[in-house]
Amino acid sequence: MNRDKRTAIYSVLRERMPEPTTELTYRNPFELLIAVILSAQATDVSVNKATDKLYPVASTPEAILALGVNGLKPYIKTIGLYNSKAANIIKTCRLLIEDHNSEVPRTRDALEALPGVGRKTANVILNTAFGEPTIAVDTHIFRVSNRTGLAKGKTPLEVEKRLVKLTPEEFRKDAHHWLILHGRYCCKARKPLCGECPVIEWCEYNKKVFA
Repeated sequence: MNRDKRTAIYSVLRERMPEPTTELTYRNPFELLIAVILSAQATDVSVNKATDKLYPVASTPEAILALGVNGLKPYIKTIGLYNSKAANIIKTCRLLIEDHNSEVPRTRDALEALPGVGRKTANVILNTAFGEPTIAVDTHIFRVSNRTGLAKGKTPLEVEKRLVKLTPEEFRKDAHHWLILHGRYCCKARKPLCGECPVIEWCEYNKKVFA
């Protein structure tokens, strides 16, 4: 895919979603961090239902740490892998308090040092909480990037590096949200809605579905 096609795709997505953002509910970087940790292999809807109950009770590292693993579990038990997520969240809260003055760090290395935080989560925090032009590659973005031809790669890291390299600078900050929302609601996994796709004109997918 050439630069003109990429520019056209991003321009249309920007026109349709001028201020894209995450569908996770949060009020500050810490709440976003906890929500993203919970969102691994879970839907944003399920995470929001859990945090809607958790945050009125505990929304700071100190408050969640005070709950302890067993006190946290009842709030997140509807989310997959809640046992390991509860343990990681408690450990993360302790590290935030001890090493970061209860603040969410703004560097990738410091974020990835937190339990339950990998490269994808770190990229989401850097982009959504702090406005960095990072691109977190989840299953939706991996699919859309390979399917459309925007940035092909065999691994999420390969796709991420190609997206960062090939996405024109003016679109880089919001590319993550445009692509994840496009993949979630239009370029779906099993049956992409090609007939409704606003960027079909530039898509290089050779198995387009219009039925």
